[in-house]
Amino acid sequence: MVVLSKTTTEQYPCIRNIKQTTFSTEIPLVDLSKPDAKNLIVKACEEFGFFKVINHGVSMESITLLESEAVKFFSMPFNQKEKAGPANPFGYGNKNIGQNGDVGWVEYLLLTNNQDFNSIRLSPAFGKDSDKLRCLLSDYMSSVKKMACEILELMAEGLNIEQKNVLSKLLMDKDSDCIFRVNHYPPCPESILNNDDDGENVIGFGEHTDPQIISLLRSNNTSGLQICLKDKSWISVPSDHNSFFVNVGDSLQVMTNGRFKSVRHRVLANGLKSRLSMIYFCGPNLSEKIAPLPFLIKGNESLLYREFTWFEYKKSAYATRLSDNRLGHFERIKDS
Repeated sequence: MVVLSKTTTEQYPCIRNIKQTTFSTEIPLVDLSKPDAKNLIVKACEEFGFFKVINHGVSMESITLLESEAVKFFSMPFNQKEKAGPANPFGYGNKNIGQNGDVGWVEYLLLTNNQDFNSIRLSPAFGKDSDKLRCLLSDYMSSVKKMACEILELMAEGLNIEQKNVLSKLLMDKDSDCIFRVNHYPPCPESILNNDDDGENVIGFGEHTDPQIISLLRSNNTSGLQICLKDKSWISVPSDHNSFFVNVGDSLQVMTNGRFKSVRHRVLANGLKSRLSMIYFCGPNLSEKIAPLPFLIKGNESLLYREFTWFEYKKSAYATRLSDNRLGHFERIKDS
């Protein structure tokens, strides 16, 4: 993607009259190697729906190598990147996010969790390097999935669930619907991120929640990610090249009957540097039933959501705009 002219950037959504962004020091930090990790994870999911993890077990070498290949790909001419296939659903996409009119200052690769990566035509775009990329993707995604399972098992322990793998087994299913996304946000000359004058910030990726169970994110050392707090205020997340960030998704909000909240987040374009992020979305088998877990319901506590399959929810979620309340259609009607 090339840097676009002002006339072109006017086609993108903006947030206007934002004062200087303050980077938050409140983001919960979880060291996965520590005994208190399970309790810190539960607390973070209740208060933020978002946390940072260290000692995650994913090698920095695999991260760096895959990131380097991604940078090479996004540096290719547009007609070369297009050879990876249109993102419907898997392949290369530019500007358009989904099929419902959302746009952002972003280009991306969307990949299935299929370890053969047959759903995307890598060879036309990567040529002789496509086999190398397949190996890098396989190693990286295997490591990230392992970390996701560890986090979900610690979460189950922190919730005092006897069946430790009640959540992680959803990812270990051979037909689990996990997705890997690489987003590239080029420098945007019209964005004034971190400028304390009145003006506008171009939206890289509009505000939304993730439909899956959890999402694991990492990015290069470029700012832009923001999360929404319970009081509806937005805070910027300091970039950290060595750590992963974890989002609670809509499915986990349902399974905990609203105890954990899926975090609303967005990305603002950076005026000076490009931003590369890699996100692993942890989804269950398409036929898996999503509903509040019975052992988390206390006494006469009401169930907030009706049961549905992951396929039903995914189909419904992807038929909406990014900012819509996707869970609204699945809430139980309260007695008057």
